[in-house]
Amino acid sequence: MTLVEEYLQIRKYSEQVCEPLQTEDYVVQPVADVSPPKWHLGHTTWFFETFILKPFSDNYQIYNDEYNFVFNSYYETVGNRVIRTDRGNLSRPGVKEIYQYRAYVDAAMVNLLSTRLKDDVRELLVLGFNHEQQHQELLLTDIKYILGNNPLFPVYVQDRKEVLTVKNEPGWIDIPAGIYQIGHEGTGFCFDNELNRHQVYLHDFAISKTLVNNAEFLEFIRAGGYENFSYWHSEGWDWVKNNHVKSPMYWHLIDEEWFNYTLGGLVPIDLNAPVSHISYYEAYAYASWRGMRLPTEFEWEVAAKNFNWGERWEWTESAYLPYPGFSKAPGAIGEYNGKFMVNQKVLRGASIATPQNHSRITYRNFFHPHLRWQYTGIRLVK
Repeated sequence: MTLVEEYLQIRKYSEQVCEPLQTEDYVVQPVADVSPPKWHLGHTTWFFETFILKPFSDNYQIYNDEYNFVFNSYYETVGNRVIRTDRGNLSRPGVKEIYQYRAYVDAAMVNLLSTRLKDDVRELLVLGFNHEQQHQELLLTDIKYILGNNPLFPVYVQDRKEVLTVKNEPGWIDIPAGIYQIGHEGTGFCFDNELNRHQVYLHDFAISKTLVNNAEFLEFIRAGGYENFSYWHSEGWDWVKNNHVKSPMYWHLIDEEWFNYTLGGLVPIDLNAPVSHISYYEAYAYASWRGMRLPTEFEWEVAAKNFNWGERWEWTESAYLPYPGFSKAPGAIGEYNGKFMVNQKVLRGASIATPQNHSRITYRNFFHPHLRWQYTGIRLVK
């Protein structure tokens, strides 16, 4: 596949994710962590314009100088921006104009990609590909949050699957104590937070081949798991009480029966599906109730060669911290990951929202412990 073909394929998929939406759906921002779909479409376009076309394409004309303020996310180096919580207040630019913006930038990018590119430009281009794929995952989960918090429970796509067909046989994988290599190796793409490759010592442990499913988590609910402080961190217990949390996100108890909002609408709970949309606090409490724990990210990486993964982002017990020898790149690109290495937990794996070819065993996702709008799940260790 040529660079042009890869670029256009990735860009097209972002728009395909939005195809089922009505115009009003593009603008909504129910909470700070969820961005309006039209903002994602504009921001990913701004990324290519700002970091590739502007510095490397001769005679390129910026589509709209004011878009730098509208679509910059968190790059202090690039300038001021609309704060994250206000993205849903922007009725303009409209959806039609944002698609025109994408077409304008795509045409310029195709022209640039048809020329001989220097290695540093190619590296930025691949980063841009992966950046847009990250936003495709966020885009789908943000759309689900927008629709799932509408009292009409609208259907996104009737047959959009939220469960993979690949299964693991129940059981445990024993990992012996020893020194293991952690981190990305090879010449393929990785984010800077996957470097540098280094050694860790692990004590022996056993990790589940399967994710915790809805039936198992329902047992925790029925056993009073959300009412018993002894299973929770103090901060997690405060979160439960202050937010009146009694079940995973998108679960609804209707006439004594549990339903789950999915991309296909409101349906009865699939007891065999992996539990999803839970916080780190809930994952920890469930593991504690079972007399077990969550894996560290290093345990997960070592063990993941032995089981199928990718159905849910899996909470780990690890804080999001730099690896030995980690260093930030100069300029705005250096703000990509390193500045967020505080007060967050690492998630490993991928989910059904993750675009194809955008997951690997060393990938480190990270979120604050209370967040659960992503497809998050639980794998136990004993």
